[in-house]
Amino acid sequence: MTPSKLTRSFYHLFKDWGWQDSLAVYGNLIINFTVLIIVVYIFNFILRTILRKFMVQLSKRTKTEFDDFLFKNKTIYHFSHLLTLFLVRWLTPLALIDFEHYSDDAKILIDVVTVIIVIMVIRSVILTFRDFLKTLSSFKDKPIDSYIQVFMIFTWFCGFLIIFSHITGKDIWTFLTALGALSAVILLIFKDTILGFVASIQVSVNDTVRIGDWITMEKYAADGDVIEINLASVKVRNFDNTITTIPTYYLISDSFKNWRGMSVSGGRRIKRSILIKSSSIHFLSDAEIDQLKEIHLIKDYLTTRQTEINNYNIENQIEKSTLLNGRNQTNFGVFRKYVDTYLKQHSAINKEMMTMIRQLEPTSQGIPLEIYAFSKDKVWQNYEYIIADIFDHVLAAVPYFNLEVFELPSGKNFQVSLKNEEASQPSDKDA
Repeated sequence: MTPSKLTRSFYHLFKDWGWQDSLAVYGNLIINFTVLIIVVYIFNFILRTILRKFMVQLSKRTKTEFDDFLFKNKTIYHFSHLLTLFLVRWLTPLALIDFEHYSDDAKILIDVVTVIIVIMVIRSVILTFRDFLKTLSSFKDKPIDSYIQVFMIFTWFCGFLIIFSHITGKDIWTFLTALGALSAVILLIFKDTILGFVASIQVSVNDTVRIGDWITMEKYAADGDVIEINLASVKVRNFDNTITTIPTYYLISDSFKNWRGMSVSGGRRIKRSILIKSSSIHFLSDAEIDQLKEIHLIKDYLTTRQTEINNYNIENQIEKSTLLNGRNQTNFGVFRKYVDTYLKQHSAINKEMMTMIRQLEPTSQGIPLEIYAFSKDKVWQNYEYIIADIFDHVLAAVPYFNLEVFELPSGKNFQVSLKNEEASQPSDKDA
C-alpha cells in the first residue's frame, strides 16, 4: 500500500468515527481544564497571601513563638492547598460535564491528593509543637523526636489505608486482614523501628538518658553529650567534635555510663594517687618533729599528737633509746595528715561531700597514697585545673617530710650511676 493510500484510509477511518465531533468535545475539555487551573491558581495565590498577612499580624501581637514556628514549618502553605482542593472538588464536575464517565476517577484522584495534603498539614502542625516544646526548659531534655516519628508513622499508615480503600473500592478491614497474614514479614522488615520505639519509651519512662546528658559507651567509641534521641538512633557529640550514632535499642541492651548523676550532684569526684617509695618511710625523731612543727597546717596536730604519745610511753614505762619501742609517729603518717588538712581548707573542694586520704595496698612501684574528694566546679576544664593545682602542691610538699616519690629510672639516672661506679674504681696510677 502506498503512503497516499494509507493516508486516505486513516482519513476515512477518523471520518467514520466522527473525529470532527470528538475534536470539538476534547477541545472544550482542554479549555475547561485550562480555565479550572487558572481559577484554582488565582484562588490559591490570594488565599496564601491573605493567610500569610494574617499570620504576620498575629505573630506581631503575640509574645509566644508558636505562630512563628507555624510559619516556619509551612503550615499556612499546606492549609491553603487543602482549602484549594475543596474548590477543585466543586469545579471538577463542571469541567467534566461532557465526560461524566471520568468523574468517578477524578473524584478518587482528588480524594487521594486530599489525604496526602491532610497528612502534610498534620505533619507541619506536629513539627510546630516539637519546635515549640524544645524552647521550654521542661522539655529540652525529652526525646520528643521519637514520639513525633512514631506518631507520623501511624499517621502515614492510616493515610495509606484510606488511599488503598479509595483506589480499590474495598473496605479497610480487608487490607488489615491481609496485613495480619503478612505480620511475620512486616515484623521482620520493621524490626529496627519496633525495637527503637520500645527502647525510646523505656528510655523516657525510666529516665535513662536525656538530651544534654554526658554518656560514655566504650563499645561504640562514644564519649560526649547526647544531642538527639529519635526513633532509630541516638546522636552523641564527642569531645573531639565527632558525632557517634548509636541505635536507640542498644541503650537498654548494652551497658553505658551516664554522668548526669555527677552533673546534678554537689561536686565532681577526684580520685587519684601518688606512689611513695617504701624505703623513704621512717619513724620521726624529736628533732624532725620540731622541724615539722614549722609547717602551719599541722603544727597544732603535731603538738597534740606528740603529747598523747609521750604520755602513753611514760605511763607504760617504755624505753625510748630505740625509736621502734612504744608509740611513734612516721613521716608518712604526718604527711597523710598534712594532705588531709590541706584538702579540707582548699577553697575548690566541696566540704559537704566525702574527703578522704587513704593508703592503698603496697605495690612493686611503692605505696599508693590516694586522694579521694569532690571539687565544687564540675566543668571539665576547671576540674582538671583544680586537680593539677592540688597535686602540684602535694608533690612539691613530699620532700619536706623526707619522703620520695617513686619514679622509674631514666637514661640520665643510668649515666650518673655508671659515672659514680667508674669514679669509685681505682685507676692504673693508684695501682
